[in-house]
Amino acid sequence: MANMLFSEELEKWHKSSQPKTLAGLSDVFAERSFAIIILLLMSIPALPLPTGGITHIFELITALLTLEMIAGRKTIWLPAKWKKRELGETLKGKAIPFIVRRVRWFEKYSRPRFRRLLAHRDFARVAGLVLLIFTIAAFVAPPFSGLDTLPALGAVVVSLSLILGDAVIFLAGCAIGVSGIALIFILGEAALTAFKHFF
Repeated sequence: MANMLFSEELEKWHKSSQPKTLAGLSDVFAERSFAIIILLLMSIPALPLPTGGITHIFELITALLTLEMIAGRKTIWLPAKWKKRELGETLKGKAIPFIVRRVRWFEKYSRPRFRRLLAHRDFARVAGLVLLIFTIAAFVAPPFSGLDTLPALGAVVVSLSLILGDAVIFLAGCAIGVSGIALIFILGEAALTAFKHFF
């Protein structure tokens, strides 16, 4: 699959008979597994849809993966139970086809800008830290507020930049994630001020 676009690779895996598990993803995509799994997991909280508490599970798994990136691991470690569990109908039936369409849009404009830098082991640690910050922001955002969407989307775009090897997309992801964090603080402060005013 070396000459295929990432969107084609992901679609081929999605339509194949291979197990739709994190372990299956890791086996197929090898060294890109960190970024790809984070992209898939964070795509759910990045969607402006009511998802209940399931997004917190994805965010906790993502946080563990980002810590492994910061530690410099080349291969993913997850509890065997997590790795072998099916991704679920939300991811398989809705999220992955949606992601494939969006990735195709990015691929039209993506170029290999500073690809070597993004592929460097030390940069992977920096990217892991950025992804961890965005994941924590999405996790602590007030439930049912929609404020987790932008930090999660920032994590998705940063992950995609690592897959496509495009530093411009990385910077765009950082801008989206930081904007989301700022929005959480601004609205949180406004809500606190209103609370103090009434009580």
